[in-house]
Amino acid sequence: MKYNNVNYVPEGNSEKEMAFELGNKKDYSLTLSILASSIILASAWIYTSEFKTTPEQKANLVAIQQKKQVSEIEAIVLPSNGVELPVVWGDLGAKLVETGVIDADKFKAIYEQRGTFTEEYKNLLLGTNNGKLKMTNENSGYLLNLLWALGLGSKNPVLDTGEMVDPKYGGAKGFASTGGWTIAKGSPMDHYSRHSYFNLTPEQQALVDKVSRGIYRPCCGNSTHFPDCNHGMAMLGLLELMASQGVSEQEMWKTALAVNSYWFPSTYLTLATYMKSNGTEWKNVDPQEILGSKYSSASGFRNISSQVTQPQQQSAGGSGCGIDAGGAPQQQPQAQQPGCGI
Repeated sequence: MKYNNVNYVPEGNSEKEMAFELGNKKDYSLTLSILASSIILASAWIYTSEFKTTPEQKANLVAIQQKKQVSEIEAIVLPSNGVELPVVWGDLGAKLVETGVIDADKFKAIYEQRGTFTEEYKNLLLGTNNGKLKMTNENSGYLLNLLWALGLGSKNPVLDTGEMVDPKYGGAKGFASTGGWTIAKGSPMDHYSRHSYFNLTPEQQALVDKVSRGIYRPCCGNSTHFPDCNHGMAMLGLLELMASQGVSEQEMWKTALAVNSYWFPSTYLTLATYMKSNGTEWKNVDPQEILGSKYSSASGFRNISSQVTQPQQQSAGGSGCGIDAGGAPQQQPQAQQPGCGI
């Protein structure tokens, strides 16, 4: 049946009843809208209440962010796969043993007692066909000791006429870099600047002299030109080795910074953090500037570190200034630095 009258009202339903039903539907829709809005508001309140951070949570978030930042910086400053140095070691270990600067039995005993005298270590000490040196977190201490022996025994004007023999210090034998070398055959002074491992040209020696004066270390206030501790003597040995193999000055600075970073990890992680906070990525720093007294000497680093919020660092240790430092890096509080020198 069709209804052409738009005002038609079905039988049994009065106009009043229809109006009542329509009113009920409107009220019901309004109720549903109010209920839905209430649920949305309640959910929003619960959500914001649930995720409102407490001071402790904020501190944890900051710690997580700092740890992430440290990990990123550490990967750049101290690559886990190490850094290849631009020098071939060859038979220098064997020569150091042959000339008596290193007593092989005493040297091996240090590492055998720790269970760390690896095939790599054996080859570096006794082998005659070693390739380029590669420094890692694991072998940085071992290379420190080998280079210490090299710097101590190698004949060089830096040791013959430099600060080490200044009369005001009472002679060269009283320093950590000399008296502390207890694994030579005979007295360490029997080997001090005694053996000709290199035949440096005047230009190469001038380069060693120049660069050595610009490399500082955070265990004291002296440059490599005054190698009164193991780190200084080892760096001097490395500079002589690099010069003898034609390494450029720019590459010397770059290599010295990489090596110092492995020997003093907490120092250079802190410096990298400082540089990053001032808008300079570690890969863009000037190695010569960073190795200078402003940043790398004990007093210079102390000044810089006072301006840096110290996060927890995984590689917080630093090599000490004795032969027993030549193992795996030891964990130390971040702010603590090894001491040595006068």
